[in-house]
Amino acid sequence: MSRLFTRLFMALVALVLAAPIVVVAGVSFNAQRTLTFPPVGFSLAWFGEVFTDAGWRGALLTSLAIAAGSAALAVAIAFPLAWFLWRWHAPWARLFQALGTAPFILPPVITALGFLSFWATAGFYGAPWTVVISHAIFLVTLPLVTITLGFSSVDRSLTEAAATMGADDRTVLRTVVLPLVTPYLVSGYAFAFVLSLNEYIIAYMVAGFTVETLPIKIFNALRYGYTPTMAAVTVFFVAAAALIFSFVARFGDLPRLLGAWSSNES
Repeated sequence: MSRLFTRLFMALVALVLAAPIVVVAGVSFNAQRTLTFPPVGFSLAWFGEVFTDAGWRGALLTSLAIAAGSAALAVAIAFPLAWFLWRWHAPWARLFQALGTAPFILPPVITALGFLSFWATAGFYGAPWTVVISHAIFLVTLPLVTITLGFSSVDRSLTEAAATMGADDRTVLRTVVLPLVTPYLVSGYAFAFVLSLNEYIIAYMVAGFTVETLPIKIFNALRYGYTPTMAAVTVFFVAAAALIFSFVARFGDLPRLLGAWSSNES
């Protein structure tokens, strides 16, 4: 009886979570230029408009460029920090770890206001590259956590054996540690990429309408009415996230990434 209740409860939770996605996906297939559900007719024209319309296409390319750059920068910041925390057990090292997680813990509005004040004071408000740096700092927590998990799963006897054979720290890092933590690097990059792709508040506060990402484009388009193209963009977001996280689960050892390894492996 309890097992049946658990299954019914999980099915209800899945239904509640999936219902908004089903509605949005249905709206994106409308043949008419309306946000109605169930859809009236069937058409894929709104998905094509994302790529054929200059405004939507430009916003898509801008979002992809910013997400790719900010995710790479976030990983570049997180990797040496995670390496330092794992390699040297300095008491004050945890302070740097706390600083690495602080931007993501704060409410996004507070972080966005901080970035706005900084870039406006520095005279770079509205520059596209400020969005990349701001997203990287805000999202550095994600690769920092995943890469730290990767380092914690490395058997220290391997690095000690390499050092015994005469390898210096850089050689050990390149030949022993890096291949073992690469799945966690990729996972951290994927998490940062997806969140940067969907982020609105920081991008808007840092650059305003001078840099139009897809989320900003959606809010701008709302001033002129509702079209199924917005729903098609939402489906794109969901599909991109599902595809990327599927690759993480397939090639990134998701159970270990989530900390689900047995005590004899740790």
